[in-house]
Amino acid sequence: MLENIEFKGTRDTPEVLFDQKNNRFEISGNSLPEDSTKFFTPIFDWIERYIQNPNKSTHLICRFEYFNSSSAKMIYQLFIEFAKIKETGSEIKVSWYFEPGDKLIEEKGLEYQSIVNIPFEMKELE
Repeated sequence: MLENIEFKGTRDTPEVLFDQKNNRFEISGNSLPEDSTKFFTPIFDWIERYIQNPNKSTHLICRFEYFNSSSAKMIYQLFIEFAKIKETGSEIKVSWYFEPGDKLIEEKGLEYQSIVNIPFEMKELE
């Protein structure tokens, strides 16, 4: 089992919790770090190690409030990396949450859904 990766959210960076033991994979909040690559690199490193021995089923939960264009590219790359889990015979799915009326986040989720090879469910928050 990998050690958890856990980042507390700030005004500019998302909260991240990837916990293999308890099968929790969540990212939420705002993502507009000054250097998106620097922020997301340890997350990609963790995923790379996780793919070596993933859980039978991985459910990634995304609850973004806002993200900038450089984060949008990193989020896309995050899905590309997680999609590699399928090559191991394990399952991966994404739940993309958005606030009612938040067309920006909803449309970005629909865009990701159309271009990534992962089961993707859109969920409007109540």
